[in-house]
Amino acid sequence: MKSILIKELNSFFSSPIGYLVIGVYLVINGLFLWVFKGEFNILHAGFADLNSYFFLAPWIFIFLIPAITMRSFSEEINTGTIEIIKTKPITNWEIILGKYLGALILVILAIIPTLIYVYSVYQLGNPVGNIEFGTTFGSFIGLLFLASAYTAIGVFSSTISKNQIVSFIIAVFISFFLFYGFEALANYNLFGSLDYAIQNFGMSEHFNSISKGVIDTRDLIYFLSVTFIFLVFTHFRIQHEK
Repeated sequence: MKSILIKELNSFFSSPIGYLVIGVYLVINGLFLWVFKGEFNILHAGFADLNSYFFLAPWIFIFLIPAITMRSFSEEINTGTIEIIKTKPITNWEIILGKYLGALILVILAIIPTLIYVYSVYQLGNPVGNIEFGTTFGSFIGLLFLASAYTAIGVFSSTISKNQIVSFIIAVFISFFLFYGFEALANYNLFGSLDYAIQNFGMSEHFNSISKGVIDTRDLIYFLSVTFIFLVFTHFRIQHEK
């Protein structure tokens, strides 16, 4: 697994891909939070918090993470190198986890610089330091678990097609549906008392719950389950790839 992980990280940072991903994430967030006028601008909000960041980040990741993962297996399958990798003395799980962790580490490296926003909001508070650290760091933890689930979805989607663009679109669709689809369905009030249960199938509900600063094991189990399920799906696809 270690060799696959190192190979993935080298492929990201030996080309512009890794730097581009981190740069795009930081620039988009920076522009909306500090430059563009509007409801997301922290300087114009009248109060110091990072709610705008934690609203924007999951939506940016819906597109950015599939862009990172779309080549994970699509490229290997398209070029036929997947068969060569499978003949090496490593298991399919080691291959999958190596690629998964490589992509996830890149996402985490994109998130880390945004911790400076905490200091910025801390200084902008009136009085200085007027910031809810519990909800802020709870939101960062929620964002990590959300990114973990998105990455698993993206890696799985890359096994579905040899075409990287198709893999990207599939990953975006699945991520969007799991994040917002169940919540949108519940908002139509079509199922009566079942609406709340349906909403709980969505990632948005669990992300918002963690963002309140209370780490509920049910939310953690949900994200870990989604991640595990899609990694199992990936293993099934790789095992039966000819």
